[in-house]
Amino acid sequence: MENGKLNYPLRSLYFYLTEGCNLKCRHCWIAPKYLAPGKVAQGLDVKLFQSIINQAKLLGLGSVKFTGGEPLMHPAIFELLEVVCNEELDLNVETNGILCTSELAEALKGASKNTFVSVSLDGADADTHEWVRGVTGSFEAALDGIRNLVHAGLKPQVIMTIMQRNKNQMEAMVRLAEQIGAGSVKFNLVQPTERGVAMHEAMETLPIEELVELGNWVEHTLSASTNIRLVYSHPLAFRPLGKMFGDKGDGWGLCGILGILGVLADGSYAWCGIGESVPELVFGHAAIKRLEKVWLETNVLENLREGFATKLEGVCAECLLKGICLGTCVAQNYYRSKSLWSANWYCEGARKAGLFPETRLKPKVVKEKNL
Repeated sequence: MENGKLNYPLRSLYFYLTEGCNLKCRHCWIAPKYLAPGKVAQGLDVKLFQSIINQAKLLGLGSVKFTGGEPLMHPAIFELLEVVCNEELDLNVETNGILCTSELAEALKGASKNTFVSVSLDGADADTHEWVRGVTGSFEAALDGIRNLVHAGLKPQVIMTIMQRNKNQMEAMVRLAEQIGAGSVKFNLVQPTERGVAMHEAMETLPIEELVELGNWVEHTLSASTNIRLVYSHPLAFRPLGKMFGDKGDGWGLCGILGILGVLADGSYAWCGIGESVPELVFGHAAIKRLEKVWLETNVLENLREGFATKLEGVCAECLLKGICLGTCVAQNYYRSKSLWSANWYCEGARKAGLFPETRLKPKVVKEKNL
């Protein structure tokens, strides 16, 4: 806590609450094991959760994210929500919605003055969604979950991951979100990580040219057709200035890597969920190692804090927004390259295709390109 180290307060903890999931999503970047109906998920111990929260508040904690696996499968989810409420934390939940009963929706609403819930829908119809998610009946169950959240007074976000199979349903998804009372729609990209690698290799994802074109369409055309907020999760350099800052800026999609830490279902501290598949990004177990020591003395975290200004590579090194974007998702970049500083795959691909916005590059780079 001395020598200015808390220039980097621990603002948020990402809890990967369960080791399993009740869906078999073909694009998942963590790839948890599938748990059929009736199977009980192994999850983070409630007492350990409370201990972690207590330690984190001394380091600046203001919010927690519940994700997974499927976080609502945690056998003590109501107890965890009660801790969040008692500690007066902001709450962000990422779920597939299937287990979101009316009772649980009310508990999510009551757990925090600032509860934000995202529910995954990967198609505007059951056939498409369930092709992605791998379980029959998951489409209607997710819709029921969203309706329960809306009835509880929340405005959930719908997340749709874009791929060849569903790209033509993006506008239909916006109309469905309007109809069921969602507050926003976020269009995610399939990351080349874990199960997403196979999708990229099978060309079930979209080429960079089409991804950039779709991003422009969402930002400028589709957004103008609706009153709900739309977010396309391409890197910051591809967004209009009005979508970055100000009251109408979305601000979403920024990792915030310098102020977050992950906690895996077994109680291990990790960079984030990437620790499930990259062992060197696991930093010790919460029952053994004090959080303060992890946050202030882990070499990887210290290197990150010192290196973003000078060590980013490729197009990220020359991007005018690197101080805000920080490589978009360092975990994804590291998974592919084993380097903390490698450029983001999307930005590199766009640059090779001549599609990286020149207005977001340092003038010297633009001048050299035009010579």
